Amino acid sequence: MSQSSAPRFQSVRVVAFGGGTGLSAVLRGLKEHVAERGKPMPGRLLADLTAVVTVTDDGGSSGRLRREYRVLPPGDIRNCMAALSNDEHLMGRLFQYRFPAGRGLAGHSFGNLFLTALTNITGDFPKAVQFSARVLAIRGRIFPSTNRNVTLEAELDNGKVVAGETKISRSRRPIARVRLVPRRVRPLPGVLQAVRSADLILVGPGSLYTSILPNLLVEGMAGAIANSRATRVYIANLMTQPGETQHYTVADHVRAIYRHTRKDLFDFVVINDAPVSPRLLRRYAAEAAEPVAPSLAELERMGLRCVTGNLLQEDGVVRHDETRLTRLLLNTFVKRRPARR
Repeated sequence: MSQSSAPRFQSVRVVAFGGGTGLSAVLRGLKEHVAERGKPMPGRLLADLTAVVTVTDDGGSSGRLRREYRVLPPGDIRNCMAALSNDEHLMGRLFQYRFPAGRGLAGHSFGNLFLTALTNITGDFPKAVQFSARVLAIRGRIFPSTNRNVTLEAELDNGKVVAGETKISRSRRPIARVRLVPRRVRPLPGVLQAVRSADLILVGPGSLYTSILPNLLVEGMAGAIANSRATRVYIANLMTQPGETQHYTVADHVRAIYRHTRKDLFDFVVINDAPVSPRLLRRYAAEAAEPVAPSLAELERMGLRCVTGNLLQEDGVVRHDETRLTRLLLNTFVKRRPARR
């Protein structure tokens, strides 16, 4: 094949921010399109994929290890590693294995223990993440949003202050504002470098106040995203969360992010347009949750361009369909690179 007729490789660098299951779903879909580092390959549209993961989790196994060993919470990092693993069915399953019994062991996952042990050996959580990534042969890079041990704090609409991600998630009062304690924590240099060199920045889906904003509140992070030459995309949640985002529209989510960071952080919003089945609507309504209203006209008045599609998967719960979300992201923002306004 001549050089002129060879398939063109689009060297697109992607940075994805989030936490919880939302970020893992994005990474799992995109990893199949990442070329080996330094080896551009026909059909592989992504030159690099970087995940930036929140580190405010204080519940479950992560919370226990955080309190007992003073390490950063490993759970969300572990989930992202499993999602990006080349062998998700073997090593990925090993990292996700959760011990069902044993004094002091029940409830812990193998990956959390592995990361904690490596942190104690190396003395550095980001190094432990890097070494673990090699073990799993992940396709991409993973960074904690900061190397500082931070606590998430929320001020509710009645003025009460709640400390800790778990307590915030359990609260049923509307949230006025969240902040990190300590306030001034810096991102890792590798995160800032990834943002500076990115072609596409993805934020979400994920819990607004406990997964998305903790990343963006790290000092300098929002400014780095705003000043990046990348196309910046917010992936909207499918359902509201009781108390935390009850009755929020997509525009309300974006306004909350802007209120905590700065305006004009995003260029595009990706929104599901498929209806949720009546059966699941009733189930979620019993928990005071509902589909997030798209509010397209309002978003456009805010200067945002909206991309909609059927992104819905129903499997006992409502979640983003990884295949359809990946196809939409690649077709809209990678194969046809839109210009920023």
